[in-house]
Amino acid sequence: MKKLSLLLCCCLVQALSFGQVAQSGLSIIPEPVKTTRLAGQFLLPKSVIVEAGSQPELAPVTSYLKKKLSTAPGSSVIVKSVAPTASIRLVLNKTTDAAIGTEGYTLSVKAKKIVIRANDAAGLFYGVQTLMQLLPADIESAQLVKNVKWTVPCVEITDYPRFAWRGLMFDVARHFFTKAEVKQYIDAMVKYKLNLLHLHLTDDEGWRVEIKSLPKLTSVGAYNVKKVGQFGTFTPPAANEPRTYGGFYTQDDIRELVQYAKDRFVNILPEIDVPGHSLAAVVAYPELSCTPGADKYVVNSGEPFMNWDGPHNTAIVDNTLCPANENVYTFLDKVVTEVAQLFPFAYIHMGGDECAKNFWEQSDAIKALMVKEGLKTQQEVQSYFEKRLEKIVESKGKKFMGWDEIIEGGLGPNAAVMSWRGIKGGIEAAKQGHEVVMSPTTFTYLDYMQSDRVNETHIYASLRLSKSYEFEPVPDSVDAKLIKGGQGNLWTEQVYNIRQAEYMTWPRGMAIAESVWSPKEKKSWPYFFGKVEKQFDRFNAAETKYAPSAYDPSFNAIRNADGTLKITLTNEVDGLDTYYSFDNSFPDNFYPKYTQPIDAPKDATTLRVITYRGKKPIGRMVTMPLSELSSRIK
Repeated sequence: MKKLSLLLCCCLVQALSFGQVAQSGLSIIPEPVKTTRLAGQFLLPKSVIVEAGSQPELAPVTSYLKKKLSTAPGSSVIVKSVAPTASIRLVLNKTTDAAIGTEGYTLSVKAKKIVIRANDAAGLFYGVQTLMQLLPADIESAQLVKNVKWTVPCVEITDYPRFAWRGLMFDVARHFFTKAEVKQYIDAMVKYKLNLLHLHLTDDEGWRVEIKSLPKLTSVGAYNVKKVGQFGTFTPPAANEPRTYGGFYTQDDIRELVQYAKDRFVNILPEIDVPGHSLAAVVAYPELSCTPGADKYVVNSGEPFMNWDGPHNTAIVDNTLCPANENVYTFLDKVVTEVAQLFPFAYIHMGGDECAKNFWEQSDAIKALMVKEGLKTQQEVQSYFEKRLEKIVESKGKKFMGWDEIIEGGLGPNAAVMSWRGIKGGIEAAKQGHEVVMSPTTFTYLDYMQSDRVNETHIYASLRLSKSYEFEPVPDSVDAKLIKGGQGNLWTEQVYNIRQAEYMTWPRGMAIAESVWSPKEKKSWPYFFGKVEKQFDRFNAAETKYAPSAYDPSFNAIRNADGTLKITLTNEVDGLDTYYSFDNSFPDNFYPKYTQPIDAPKDATTLRVITYRGKKPIGRMVTMPLSELSSRIK
């Protein structure tokens, strides 16, 4: 009867979607291209024999699989190049399967054997990631787990990615994250088949990569004063406060991270953010600035130094490199030379965003440059800089990439564009024939608040999980071949530690992963969130932090004729009940249930809400001051 009911209700996407997860027991993220559930299950033996070829490129795959199967299940795992009795076989295709490409795979789980096939080692690695998601959630534990039946449902899967560029940007400049923490971030992202880590290595608050020919970049530029609170509002540090907060990666650290990522089939894209966001570099080498007095500047510690109001941001302190100074290009040549040698990835990201130009407007050197080069606007001044920088990058055998501001004064001939201010810049660049990576604030900015601001670290914008899941990298109006893929961006002004970085990334990182891997037509929000809830169990087992914000309601209020508030609550997740109180107590499921917009009592000061699924609380207790709601009414 249950199957018949589901068939009769197939028009109801929500019912079908949650039913699929519950009925099949599968909750694979990102959603595979094709999945066929079979009868039966595979029971992981205590002694696991893995058959894999002796090719060197398979070593990271077998090493990863061996560690996972021996840790939580405690299985003894032996890898052999030929093993007729193997429980698990990893097979590189002798004849290329054109349908699955370089990162695709097929996974066959039968009662007695698991076989993963791929054209390349990367595909086998992603097949292993899918296998991990088919095992019980405790597979993610870092310790031995007893009394678990380690079974895998029998299934046939054919899978391959929609895009080659599937990334996360991690800002390690605003707050320094250790080498071990970056590895931890990589370990989490590969579970969802993300293959690109964009490291934002330099900014006004710190320079994080050792450049041996320019030692002051890290001896001076890597450190500021430790402040705790709301970043961007701190009081200026006193002259005698110790500048010991921060750090940097030595070149050996970078090589270690690059190899660690490579062993997990991840490329690292380095970003050196110029000509704006360069205060740390200017403090280290003041001669790079257009502005007299730059030798008195200090690395920013979170105190205000920019005005963000108006159509163009202006700087209180000149945080730019000087495009009219030839020493700047010599400096950049040294930086790019060493960065290019450290990072094997084909691209180097050179920033270009949010470059304040008010100090340039006052500079005699810039004025002379504009006359000499026939430049009419400050945007063209930046374009002049970007085009020269593109040539430097290309002279090191690398491809040049920048944020979408580099379009404004005219793009260099081969520049790739990362579109962040929506998708407009990406559309414009693609129409000019340039490669584009989509990372629009609208869907992919992981520093944005995940629910109401009373419940989150405050920042100027919000991005709910369901909105992230709407991310579509290819606009209708462009050549899809020029869209390399997409990524989520985690800026860390308000992210002080790796636990908060995890909280901000997950589960929105899963939404982005599915948007860049899975077929567009297979996306379904209710089905996806059903899978996300299953993944929460895996995060718990792995002791990885994540945000439960999707369970929090959204608040909207209007003013009644008598001045009181009429409040509307909405949930982005279906199937939840919301209970509330106005009497300063803490509601549970014996309190009034929200069914329609509610009027706040005249003298009430606080609305508290909590969401339940059935008789179990599932959301957080949210305390909403009515003064806060009132302030939002325009």
